[in-house]
Amino acid sequence: MSILGTRVVRTEDPKILTVGGTYVDDLREPELQGAARVIFVRSPIAHARITGIDTEEARQAPGVVAVLTAADMDDLGPPPPPTEGGEAPMPLGGPWQEPLLAFDRVRHVGEPVAIVVCDDSYSGADAAELVSVDYEPLDPVVTIDDALAGSTLLFDGTDSNVAVTAGGPADADAFDGCEVVVEQTIVNQRLAALPMEGRAVAATFADGKLTAWVSTQNAQIARFILAGAFGMDPAGIRVVAPDVGGGFGAKVGIDRDGIIVAWAARHLGRAVRWAETRSENLVAMTQGRAQRHAIKIGGTRDGRILAYHLDVIQDTGAYPRMTGFLAMLTSLMSAGAYDIPKVQTAARTVVTNTTPISAYRGAGRPEATAAIERAVDLFAAEIGMDPAEVRRINVVASDKFPFQSPSGALYDSGDYVSALDKVLAGAGYQELRAEQAARRERGDVVQLGIGLSSYVEITAADAAGGETGRLDVHDDGTATVYTGSSAHGQGHHTTWAMLVESELGIGMDKVTVIHGDTDLIPLAVGTYGSRSLQLGGVAVQKAAWDVKDQARAVAADMMEASEADLELDAETGLWQVRGDPATGRSWAEVATHAGAQGFTASVNYTEGTPTFPFGAHVAVVEVDTETGKVRLARHITVDDAGTIISPLQAEGQRHGGISQGVAQALLEEVVYDSQGNPQTGTLVDYAAISAPDLPSFELLRSETPTPVNALGVKGIGEAGTIGATPAVQNAVIDAVSHLGVRHIDMPTTPSRVWAAINEARGS
Repeated sequence: MSILGTRVVRTEDPKILTVGGTYVDDLREPELQGAARVIFVRSPIAHARITGIDTEEARQAPGVVAVLTAADMDDLGPPPPPTEGGEAPMPLGGPWQEPLLAFDRVRHVGEPVAIVVCDDSYSGADAAELVSVDYEPLDPVVTIDDALAGSTLLFDGTDSNVAVTAGGPADADAFDGCEVVVEQTIVNQRLAALPMEGRAVAATFADGKLTAWVSTQNAQIARFILAGAFGMDPAGIRVVAPDVGGGFGAKVGIDRDGIIVAWAARHLGRAVRWAETRSENLVAMTQGRAQRHAIKIGGTRDGRILAYHLDVIQDTGAYPRMTGFLAMLTSLMSAGAYDIPKVQTAARTVVTNTTPISAYRGAGRPEATAAIERAVDLFAAEIGMDPAEVRRINVVASDKFPFQSPSGALYDSGDYVSALDKVLAGAGYQELRAEQAARRERGDVVQLGIGLSSYVEITAADAAGGETGRLDVHDDGTATVYTGSSAHGQGHHTTWAMLVESELGIGMDKVTVIHGDTDLIPLAVGTYGSRSLQLGGVAVQKAAWDVKDQARAVAADMMEASEADLELDAETGLWQVRGDPATGRSWAEVATHAGAQGFTASVNYTEGTPTFPFGAHVAVVEVDTETGKVRLARHITVDDAGTIISPLQAEGQRHGGISQGVAQALLEEVVYDSQGNPQTGTLVDYAAISAPDLPSFELLRSETPTPVNALGVKGIGEAGTIGATPAVQNAVIDAVSHLGVRHIDMPTTPSRVWAAINEARGS
């Protein structure tokens, strides 16, 4: 019997819970013996010209090996030329070029200007203080409005701060026939990725080969980036990803700080290492979200939505590292789970003197969901209809799948009405509304809010890039999986072992899973966008099928039987003549008979297509109307990711995602002052969520398999984030809507809620 779908205990956990993970800064590889430490000298000013850098005093400081600036990077080739054709600038080309080390101009606080290489980090930090940089301050561009005004341009050779544009205004007749039209501008605030382990790199260069240990989600992408930056053959670079303490999209590949560390190792011919401090992480690691939405929604008074327009402005920070990709994903998923006849979008990506923006758990899809879910609630309030009923009327019907979304995506499978009904029943929705009405009737200080979201997201959006898997079965009956999917908390070792046991009957305890080493797995993509199981997992499954076919022929030869007469008992792991257990041969016996190599199969799975997980959330909050304080009392969810391979791990992903989604709705925000100085540069100031802020989540199960891959699976890693944020925001607003509050931007902090209540009361 297959073990898929059973609550298997994670095989990764004993090590993590006893000796702990081995992160980059924990590595004690022989090659790193005596490695020097890299300390970055970072700009304290958001926007300025560099008129001089004096490193002499720092060079003379005790323990200093070198002080390096952009002037020392003479062993690197010139940047690639600007791209031809198309409006979107490439992240590494054209006038939007981002230097490895700033040399003429700094564009955000925390941008690296120089590095100090020292025997230890403590003396290195002291020496870094001695690097004297002369700055000529320039007017900062801090907000989206500053960027659009264009009075100060961040890049020479450009005529505006708008790096990418797409789409346009709604057609003149788009809202014809709508009895009600509602408009609102909302903010999807900037967030810090805040992984447990910050960025870290250790590197050596010896005998013409660069070896880099990187805290990354994608060792192979990191190798590709390093090869491009240094003009090296990828075969001359090895990248290893040890245990990684969280990524959330901010550790895709390797960013400029990591490239600089690797360059320093090659430039100096000495092992070096770097692990950023938490204060560095909060100003220099890429951040997420940072969009402003102008939403317009229209329909009939009986609840039917007829038209929707979303105008997206993406603040991309100081450099357009992802060009217009995030805004494109937001536009692609703008219609959400709804069957709306007319959907149009416009998007602009602007540069500002702030930390660059990149992918963050959900990357464009949470932003789209937050916008449409606020729009639906605003529409429901305007026509005086229950927001649950408006959703039921407008979500895509189950008999319409595969469904061509009006915003461009082809949804593979779904049952959106059932998900909504299931979560409403699980929450006791009618009872909650009755309690809310009673509190309002009594005029209670603490009011109840009920917030909903119906969502759909795209996972494995880059499915055409594929993923690799290799399976070796050895002559002792054990197996080794080499996977291109790189784990950083998701539990791939457990899941991939479950797949092997399910297909081949080789026990999980006999399966070793290897990932994140480009010498062992040179061709791979890695982990982001909830792509791992539906691409990497399917690759492993297909490799298992290949091994099974190989073994069938060998076992038939051993038993002098026809291949057609053989069967593999997946429960015992024995090859036998059908119906005759006495003829059974173990994997060890069959692999030994096959020869010294045993069995091996490699798969590069490129036939996958994107999938579209979906679900519905109900958030229940209590709001103190005298202080504005919000308490999340309950959170009930349906998150349908197709076939569930490991319920325990799927629930873990949901817990983590919901927590981050709630955090955005209630607490988290990166804040800058008018000069571009970060106001949330420590964990004293940045309000990360913690366990006391959260209730026990009520997770309801739903499985709607996708037809686009053999496992029937969709991604689960970002679902909770996407569904939770708008549900909680809607709940907070719902709690005080009877007082006249129409909208509150995130995060819905006590001060914002209190201000909204008092503004509505006219006091």
